[in-house]
Amino acid sequence: MSVVPLPAAPLRPVGPGAIRLVRLVRRHPEAVIGAGLLALMLFVSLAAPLLGAGDPRALSVAERLAAPSPRHLFGTDELGRDLYARALYGGRISLAVGFFAALFSAFLGALIGVIGGSSRRLDDVLMRIMDGLMSIPSILLAIALMAVAGASVQNVILAVTVVETPRVARLVRSVVLSIRELSYVEAAIAAGSSPSQIIVRHYLPGIWAPLAVQATFLWGAAMLIEAALSFIGAGTPPSIPSWGNIMAAGKSLWQVRPGLIFIPAIFLSATVLGVNLLGDGLRKALDPKTRGGM
Repeated sequence: MSVVPLPAAPLRPVGPGAIRLVRLVRRHPEAVIGAGLLALMLFVSLAAPLLGAGDPRALSVAERLAAPSPRHLFGTDELGRDLYARALYGGRISLAVGFFAALFSAFLGALIGVIGGSSRRLDDVLMRIMDGLMSIPSILLAIALMAVAGASVQNVILAVTVVETPRVARLVRSVVLSIRELSYVEAAIAAGSSPSQIIVRHYLPGIWAPLAVQATFLWGAAMLIEAALSFIGAGTPPSIPSWGNIMAAGKSLWQVRPGLIFIPAIFLSATVLGVNLLGDGLRKALDPKTRGGM
């Protein structure tokens, strides 16, 4: 009795989604790497309980400055707190502060930039205020604001927002001024379009791409400012674990336990690197000059 071979199953064609993903990786590898790093940091921070991280505030005097072990993967700090749990939970504060500070800075900066670029009367007043804020070093202005407002997560977000908003406003204003000189915008003004119509139809579509790119870089800058403020004791309260607070707590013992400084620094550096790579990839993807357009 002969065996009749079954016909081979036809190969399934690669879907268009997979093809677009491959093209995206080839054209913008830095954006993919940055998004992967950022997604990894978000995952380990949000899924800290699932990854075996205990209470980051739990004290154990008997286990002070313990070396890395299966019980404490990264060791413990000077109060016996688990460094692994503190590093994972600390990402929540640092990432949240950076995200909301970048979001509020982008919104306020876009609002001020559009108003300044659209109104010649308000432009001088708004830009002089922005120039005054930019004339003060960012970290010094943030320290001054925190000294007045007090240490809290909300005040850190507020301080970073005030520091970063002028840069966004300047960027958006320059884009609006360049769009305002285009012939189709002048034609719309001559046809009697209201200022609100000009803003919605012409200015906003033109600023969203550079604004999105700038917002990613603001995210990274905001996390660095928060870490610097927390490191000198002017940021989030010491009871709240953040990467800056962890480094601040271990700065006096870094020669004994270098991991108290280097472990949160590695987490912070990887996150900022991911955000900056993502922003660089977005810039190349949205800039017509870099993607081969007109």
